[in-house]
Amino acid sequence: MQFGGVLPEDAPDPRFEREQQLQRMPIPVFEFAHQRSVGVTDIGVSSGTDERGMNMMSVSVSATLWRNPDDKSDPVNLADLDDQTRRSLEEVPPWPRPTWLLEYVERMRYPTLWDAVQTWWHRDESEYTTLPYLLVHHANHILVNRFRDQLGLGLHVWDSPALTSERVVRHGVDVIVDDLPVIGAEIDTDPFVYAIGANLPSGGTLTAVISREHVEYVDLKFARRKAS
Repeated sequence: MQFGGVLPEDAPDPRFEREQQLQRMPIPVFEFAHQRSVGVTDIGVSSGTDERGMNMMSVSVSATLWRNPDDKSDPVNLADLDDQTRRSLEEVPPWPRPTWLLEYVERMRYPTLWDAVQTWWHRDESEYTTLPYLLVHHANHILVNRFRDQLGLGLHVWDSPALTSERVVRHGVDVIVDDLPVIGAEIDTDPFVYAIGANLPSGGTLTAVISREHVEYVDLKFARRKAS
């Protein structure tokens, strides 16, 4: 989420618009199953159309991570921020800001499971709608946007051998969806992220990708997202 210029105090919360966009999703949206170490904070929506109408839609769910959910004031919960980011969070502008923006700024102090869970729907099946393809696509999306420096990625990032591929996808993995095991797949070879996913009984595909450093704090179970 990025903002430019000065937002008036009564600027609308952009999450409301995305909630409206969610109404177009033909299948249920999934997120992490309820757990005290994870607080869902934001969603992202993307879709595509052709001459026959909407042909794909994906919804990503981001979340705040609490390493010590029993004491949220514990410094262990804070993100490892660089000095510039930390100073920007401490600076208070001389104008009032929307409440939702203040909440967003406060969340930036804590680790974020960014775009961690994605629900995919495609009208038509193809080589680009399979579970292995979507799992790799999601994993590389996180790698490119969150680990670019560590991977030494340059301009043509999608050609980099540092990214993962379908050849490392392991099948036959149990994924807990709505309290029931579903046969899915995982990527457990990348040094920076772990990925897991499954074709959903309700239709569509679920993929989840999180940083290795956060895996120990998260229960990798998933549940339907309740309407806001």
